[in-house]
Amino acid sequence: MRIKVEGLYVSKESGVVKQPVDELIVDEFGALNDAHRGSWHRQISILSQESADRFNREQGTDFSYNLFAANMVVSGLDISKVALFDKIRINDLLLEITQIGKKPHAYNSPVYEKTGTNIMFTEGLFCRVLSPGDVEAGYIGEIISIPFTLSVITLSDRASQGVYEDLSGPAIEAALTSHFDATRFVVEIERQLLPDNREMLKRALLKDIEDKVYAVFTTGGTGIGPRDITPDVVIALANEYGGKAIPGVMEMIRVKYGATIPSALLSRSVAFLIGQTVIFTLPGSVKAVADYMTEILPLLEHAVMMVEGVGH
Repeated sequence: MRIKVEGLYVSKESGVVKQPVDELIVDEFGALNDAHRGSWHRQISILSQESADRFNREQGTDFSYNLFAANMVVSGLDISKVALFDKIRINDLLLEITQIGKKPHAYNSPVYEKTGTNIMFTEGLFCRVLSPGDVEAGYIGEIISIPFTLSVITLSDRASQGVYEDLSGPAIEAALTSHFDATRFVVEIERQLLPDNREMLKRALLKDIEDKVYAVFTTGGTGIGPRDITPDVVIALANEYGGKAIPGVMEMIRVKYGATIPSALLSRSVAFLIGQTVIFTLPGSVKAVADYMTEILPLLEHAVMMVEGVGH
């Protein structure tokens, strides 16, 4: 998506109307002479010119672009087609979208004082700086769509040999697809079917970790049988690479479903963060997959945002 810079604005103090500038000088902390620069995830704010114009039409107002409190107003930006972690490149400047909209709040602004709202609350883009650069009005840039990459790995000797069909892997993929259909994320899911083999699983997980896949879901091999090795491989990898355990997720699931299905308490499912990849190990049954995904999906995006340093 190509965009054009229409206006640039800064304010030295928070809560003060931003003033037009001829050039936006951006370092690793944000725009020089702007109150919002710092070591956080909202260093640069951007508003679509089309969004501002529509707001003025709907509100019957004629606010100039600087009053909306964005550092940049750009044309050509379709807000409905951007997602968290997409990149924005304008010459040397490279930004990453870390937040879309913000919590509405009362503040000292002609826009808010007259309308009780601001289009930035719903359609403002907030970004962190990945590569510094200088920007002037008229510069052409682009939105770079970044896929939300996920991996599904089924562990089963018999399914991998074709003795029976893998049903749990497709069930996870279907749950992920259904969940993300209602979001702006462009999801890419890779699915693998492996035997219950330690080395093969370790290689598959290491590749996902090296590729910085956002989340991996394994299914199968979480019980106490002689070929159930999935949690052991993940724990060993976490120990080797300094991973972080996320015990509460699986503990809660075991307690919740174990109250009515005692066999659920025999699951050794674990959740870990290794590198920048969150790994969830699920049991192999389709019923268990449905139960686990019901609990995991509501927290998945928040977990990823925490890993990326943009959420708590």
